[in-house]
Amino acid sequence: MTDLKSKAKNGLKWSAIERIATQFIQLVVMLLLGRILGPESFGLIGMLSIFIAISQTFVDSGFGNALIRKIDRNEVDYSTTFYFSIAVSLVCYIALYLSAPYIADFYGQQELIQILRVLSLTIIINSVSIVHRTRFTIDMNFKLQAKISLLSVLFSSIVALLLGYFNYSVWALVGQSLTFSLLSTILIYYFSGWRPKEKFCKHSFYELFNFGSKLLVSSLIDTIYNNLYQIIIGKLFSPAQLGIFSQAKNLSNMPAMTLTSIIQRVTYPMLSQIQDDTKKLDDVYLLTLRLSALVIFPIMVGIAIVAKPLVQLSLGDNWADSAYLMSILCFGYMLYPIHAINLNLLKVKGRSDLFLKIEIFKKIMITLILFITVPLGIKAICIGMLIQSYIGLVINTYYSGKMSKLNIVYQLKAIFPIWVSCIFIGSSGYYIFSYINNDVIKLIGTLLFSMSLYFLYVFKYEKDLFGYIKETIIK
Repeated sequence: MTDLKSKAKNGLKWSAIERIATQFIQLVVMLLLGRILGPESFGLIGMLSIFIAISQTFVDSGFGNALIRKIDRNEVDYSTTFYFSIAVSLVCYIALYLSAPYIADFYGQQELIQILRVLSLTIIINSVSIVHRTRFTIDMNFKLQAKISLLSVLFSSIVALLLGYFNYSVWALVGQSLTFSLLSTILIYYFSGWRPKEKFCKHSFYELFNFGSKLLVSSLIDTIYNNLYQIIIGKLFSPAQLGIFSQAKNLSNMPAMTLTSIIQRVTYPMLSQIQDDTKKLDDVYLLTLRLSALVIFPIMVGIAIVAKPLVQLSLGDNWADSAYLMSILCFGYMLYPIHAINLNLLKVKGRSDLFLKIEIFKKIMITLILFITVPLGIKAICIGMLIQSYIGLVINTYYSGKMSKLNIVYQLKAIFPIWVSCIFIGSSGYYIFSYINNDVIKLIGTLLFSMSLYFLYVFKYEKDLFGYIKETIIK
């Protein structure tokens, strides 16, 4: 257990370094490109995001999670997954290549044909390194992955900025994606040292697919619904309006997705190794839940209360409408890591069937909310996303509570005080500085005031978590 704890702490550190550093660089580049390219270029990419995301989901098919969870995984399993992923990626690319004209006709944007055919190459490129990334995750070797990601994001960002500077418009974003995928895949493939040594095995495939298939279906449903908003807005509104929504969504969910990625990459392999020890599993699970809330809640509330001056200063007048959407979405996305932790427990317990049922139920709920909000406009759609996030929290915690002794009431009591304190402190900071006209002073003043109060709250009322963070990170 000591070795596992040491690996988890080291993995958490390097996973955090990778995700935070890469997301920070991408955030800066996104803001710079936002000023250079304008909303329309981001809107065009947003129209295609669902097709790329669905293809990536098919390529993985839940096999990565199946390999991580399987205790007696072997070389045959790795090789089978490798060949399967590449084969699926080729099928997906051909399908997208042939359907590109129809997708362009659907949106009424003919330039999407060439954009999709080039951007879809990332699907094939990424498939080559799926097994290598999974092996790194199983070994909890996040240090090398961090270095590779940082190098790749730096180089791809330079390419994107150069293309943007020379007026290549939307192709700057395409170039960024292609460069990142190609460089990271080459480096991971080279440094991992692993090469497929066995042939494709039907027995191994069926064994992995038995677990992964349910995750595949739930992931497909989740992917479709996460990107469904882009399809609806892209079809009913202009590319510029979709670009504003996409930018608001990306800026508001980036911190939540970053923390979620860190947590999932480290805790899933760790929890899988202690899945039979109920007490240890519950202790680690509850600690992860509270730590996530302690970190992500203030960040998301902070972004929500300074969205207007932040957008004005960083993106300019063309993006002003995205500020209000950001504020709404931040209050919904602040729960995203909590959702992920709850669903992670179901995967660790091998309940991919229950995972699928929950996803189907929640998507029916989202469909009903969409029917109500779409006729009311983009702001109403964002409010609907906020509402479904909180309903989803109740559903997830209820079922994950059945898998452990930490029932829904226990979980909500653990994170509710942190949620309330963040809302109260954030609201206080917002109203105190709302009368200041200078955006710079308003931004800095609101954040400094709110951060100071929050640190006092953590030091006084969350001493155990403060001590854990101090011991884990500082030492």
